[in-house]
Amino acid sequence: MTDRKLEILEIAQRLFCENGYAAASIRDIAKAANVEPASLYSHINGKEELLDRTCFMMADKFLAGIDDVNDIYFDAAQKLKMAVDTHINILTNHLDASVVFQREWRYLSDERKAEFIELRNKYEEGFRVIVQTGIDEGIFNEVDVKFATLALLSSLNWIVEWYDKDGDLAPSEIADRLYQFVLTGLKKRVSPQGVKGLM
Repeated sequence: MTDRKLEILEIAQRLFCENGYAAASIRDIAKAANVEPASLYSHINGKEELLDRTCFMMADKFLAGIDDVNDIYFDAAQKLKMAVDTHINILTNHLDASVVFQREWRYLSDERKAEFIELRNKYEEGFRVIVQTGIDEGIFNEVDVKFATLALLSSLNWIVEWYDKDGDLAPSEIADRLYQFVLTGLKKRVSPQGVKGLM
């Protein structure tokens, strides 16, 4: 992707984030990019291309992240920590694109929407594998794996609603706090009797 096309993409992501995909026009994007609307078409086919590229670019980042985590031979708690860290880093490093990814994918064409949902489900499956592994290892409580995964991802994704890059909390601190919060709900507690028996 050329530097100019990347610049246009980032401008579109900001406008889609601020105004919504439906309300942001090619004229708006051209004005923000300081070009005539007709000139914009020398770089892109239309705003649909910008939405499509954003959604699938972010999906690829998330999938690469969860695949890397699940390829590493760690226990489930360590994998969960890495998965949370990776997710938060992607969100906070690509905040506008993340908002578009989460909110505006519904405007994709029917065919591309189906492909996008398939990728999103694959990502969720990567988290379900971690939760199920923790249960199998005896680290996590017996929980509804699908529900636990959706609750976890909802907590992670909500960050885009309140994260402030100039705020007091760094992404690493946010990731650590969320991980500890989630782990509190998932991790098995050793009973006093169990502790006594190990001593």
